[in-house]
Amino acid sequence: MTGNEHPIGVFDSGVGGLSVLREIRAVLPHENLLYVADSGHLPYGNKPAEYIEQRALTVGRFLLSRGAKAIVVACNTATAAAITVMRAEFRVPVIGMEPGLKPAVALSKSLVVGVLATEGTLKSAKFRDLVGRTTEKVEVIAQACPGWVEQVERGDLGSPATRDLVRRYTEPALERGADTLVLGCTHYPFLAGLIADVAGPDVHIVETGSAVARHLRRRLEADGLLTRRMAPGVELFWSSGPAEVAGRSLAVLWPGVHRVRPLPAGFAAGD
Repeated sequence: MTGNEHPIGVFDSGVGGLSVLREIRAVLPHENLLYVADSGHLPYGNKPAEYIEQRALTVGRFLLSRGAKAIVVACNTATAAAITVMRAEFRVPVIGMEPGLKPAVALSKSLVVGVLATEGTLKSAKFRDLVGRTTEKVEVIAQACPGWVEQVERGDLGSPATRDLVRRYTEPALERGADTLVLGCTHYPFLAGLIADVAGPDVHIVETGSAVARHLRRRLEADGLLTRRMAPGVELFWSSGPAEVAGRSLAVLWPGVHRVRPLPAGFAAGD
């Protein structure tokens, strides 16, 4: 197998990264994709950065062992904690996530932007640096959203409990004048409809999965790594948590999944 026929590896703390995987599939229909849900260590958002870094390195090594020609860290928290060390260790392109603050600022008329993310992302030096690079006179409201990741992991995208959670953590930024909301966690696009219901039609909602997918395509093209196959690509899935639990969530978020493989013990265990 030549280098450009190898698969692309994608991982997240759970199933949220499927929001990025679907964008990758849309722009790279012929590539084979590997996806790891590190559900046995979910959520990343409330864990120490050092722990997340070790999990990211471990999952990255697994993807490389499966022949990945590039790795997408489809998790904002893991990107903030581990992208630098992953790029230093791995000899393949490593693409990460970043809250879409720049496009959000460009859209905002009130100059108040809300960033909905995990506690880990919002407390990271990477996020502080991102806000610091924003030269426009804009107020950035950072709002942690505990419980959202867990609801998506359960495949619970519309129950009264989920609606209440979404309202609880969306309204504070709106009450302070935000007219643009950034979804700073890859789980949150699966709640975008509920967020829009709370925010109303005049509020912009910004997610970055499509931008990451386009960036990945450009990088693969520049490095001569795009597949030459014309057949549709396939997806393979692993989970470090109970495979049957991940399978139920995947059935909701990625219809057509037939099998979720358990991550091998050497990669699934905590560090």
